[in-house]
Amino acid sequence: MASAPLPLFYNGLEPLSSETHADWRVRQQDSAPFLVGQHAIPITTDEFPLVQRHMPIVFSVGDDAIPLALMGLNEGVNVFMGDDGKLTETNFYVPAYVRRYPYMLARLRPDAEELSLCFDPTSEALGAYDDGEPLFENGQPSQVTKAILDFAEQFEQAGARTQAFMNELREQELLMDGEVTIQIDDNQQPFVYRGFQMINEEKLAGLRGDQLRKMSQSGMLPLLYAHLFSLSLMREIFARQAQQNKVPQPQFG
Repeated sequence: MASAPLPLFYNGLEPLSSETHADWRVRQQDSAPFLVGQHAIPITTDEFPLVQRHMPIVFSVGDDAIPLALMGLNEGVNVFMGDDGKLTETNFYVPAYVRRYPYMLARLRPDAEELSLCFDPTSEALGAYDDGEPLFENGQPSQVTKAILDFAEQFEQAGARTQAFMNELREQELLMDGEVTIQIDDNQQPFVYRGFQMINEEKLAGLRGDQLRKMSQSGMLPLLYAHLFSLSLMREIFARQAQQNKVPQPQFG
């Protein structure tokens, strides 16, 4: 397991064990220091309707593209987080990928069929603390642990649906290199953002009726439009960066 690259935010993975962690407790976290300066967060298609109200949705580059919510337009910039690791917004949708951390379902061995509940041992959310909710009671997972497992399982299922969605996009060749140009005033050079993928609207409009109907029936079509509508929020993120003196830089992918 150590040989595989760890996902974003994770510094390590350790299986949660009723023996090793029998007396461990979970503490409620009121900040997410790991989110400070993270500009792109993986999301699932289940989240598109909620995410598109707050953040632009784009797709990463490369063959294994995934959907991303942009919390900033440049590396190292997150316009929704304070330096203290707390959200600066009260009415905001926090992606499930963030809420799942530090837990994750993972195969303990490459040949293992089942996934085990693991956690990042560098996280301060759980440990041999005197306060907090117990992870185990009489050697059995507590209600808290069951809820964590349930959430992690739902996330995996949403991940599988997202993978199927991305496969369909590739099959229909609907992804193209994205480019967003933001003009501030007439005298300045415009800011051009690249290095992401987006849906090709022309290709989408040119799909055959049966293909469109299939997408409409599977619920895929509204998700594509959620992504396309959300791109208008790029300007809002840009304005926030300027306001926070995190001077927006053109990103040339």
